[in-house]
Amino acid sequence: MGAFALGTPSTDIHLQGIRDDEWLNAATARSLDLVVTADDDSALDTLQATLDGKPVPAHRTGRELHVQPTALTDGEHHLSLRTQGPLPFTTTTVSRTFTVATTSPALQLDKVTTTRPHTPVTVHGTAKDATRVEVDGRTAKVGSDGTFSVTVADPPSLIKVTAADRAGNTTTGEVRAARVHPLLRAAHLTAIGWTSDPLRNGILDLIRQKKLNAVELDIKDENGEIGYASQVPLAKEIGAVKGYYDARAVIDQLHKAGAQVVGRIVAFRDPILATASWQGGHPERVIQTPGGDAYDGGNYGQLSFTNFADQAVRGYNQDLAAEAAGLGFDDILYDYVRRPDGPLSTMAFPSLGSTTPEQSIADFVAETRSRISDRGTFLGVSVFGIAATRPNEIAQDIGALAKQADYIAPMVYPSHWGPGEYNVSDPNSHPYEIVQRSLADFARKTDGTQAQVIPWLQDFSLGVHYGPKEVTDQIEAAAHDSMPSFLLWNAGARYQGEALSLIP
Repeated sequence: MGAFALGTPSTDIHLQGIRDDEWLNAATARSLDLVVTADDDSALDTLQATLDGKPVPAHRTGRELHVQPTALTDGEHHLSLRTQGPLPFTTTTVSRTFTVATTSPALQLDKVTTTRPHTPVTVHGTAKDATRVEVDGRTAKVGSDGTFSVTVADPPSLIKVTAADRAGNTTTGEVRAARVHPLLRAAHLTAIGWTSDPLRNGILDLIRQKKLNAVELDIKDENGEIGYASQVPLAKEIGAVKGYYDARAVIDQLHKAGAQVVGRIVAFRDPILATASWQGGHPERVIQTPGGDAYDGGNYGQLSFTNFADQAVRGYNQDLAAEAAGLGFDDILYDYVRRPDGPLSTMAFPSLGSTTPEQSIADFVAETRSRISDRGTFLGVSVFGIAATRPNEIAQDIGALAKQADYIAPMVYPSHWGPGEYNVSDPNSHPYEIVQRSLADFARKTDGTQAQVIPWLQDFSLGVHYGPKEVTDQIEAAAHDSMPSFLLWNAGARYQGEALSLIP
């Protein structure tokens, strides 16, 4: 409202610092300083300021009068300035109505799913009391109930959403486009195994019959050997590059056959890197004893495990993952992404500092994901079956890993469980029961994350003969836990097609 006078003449007064019907947030309300001037300075001497009918302190500074309301509560307020004119019965009044709002909008974002990066996704959500919402820099239309929806053509890995109300209060959130892995039914094959016509053709036949739709092929194996002609400098320096297969040619062949290609990287069990590091003056790259000797990896032998906390070791594996993603592997699947099994008191991890082994390994996975996700490559982590209930035994915290990987691949081979696990007296003789019950634990551990569970299943005999029925029992047990994808392990790469149902 503007100035008006009762009687004439009157003196105009001017108010700066607030507009009529303005909305103020907490910061603006705290620093509110209203400046009043008048055509006739003497009018400031008689000016009375009231807020919601109560006097407001004011002080004169030269030709200005400063009015500073304090302790403004949320809601609508009415400010009135009134001064006596030069003649009796003449007054001038200026008023403002404004609203204080100090609570930021409540922002809720729905889950976003996609199968690959750089494909359009639609972000849905609710921003109560918001008048403006921006999604990845794009303005969204906000409904009367606070709902909004925006399609992002080329989304980043983390999509930023900002909601603002009339007062300028903001709430910021982020949503990651959850990458839903397409159905995966894979069989493991070593790098050397790919060079064998019978082994390779046996798996290709299962793909042609649509009983499998993927091959899990070694990039770096348990010996530290790299199957293709890697150009990673450290790999060439330590003699790890073997070149058993042409990566691009193999990937092209499998893609043309309609199959996905999962590249397995055995991360921290690496005798080639461990030996080269220890002998080359880099003992910090190797897991040690508390006394400073190289740790004896038990069944794996001395100089078998590299130090997961060392930056050079981490960088080496991540460089391989990034290179493989660039070559066209659909997935990178880490194995031996853990410490050796055994008492923690017998091991030392240089550079670990105050971080726990579990957190250090989860951070390693997160670093890898940041390097390969924009290429459209999925990242999986193979874990022990016991890790769901005993994360400290080998430093595999499933909850922490599930926050960083696209999928968790538990090795729930029935032959590897002890009697009585999950109340199954003889797990090896009851593949359905042990697989179903153990995977249910992994489902609980990954609940609330974006990671899927894609289990490793047993297609080999160890102590108990495993034919098609035993393999099928495991597949059905996983499906019971809403896990239709799986990876099959057979060290000899000979798989029982009779156990595999046709892929829809």
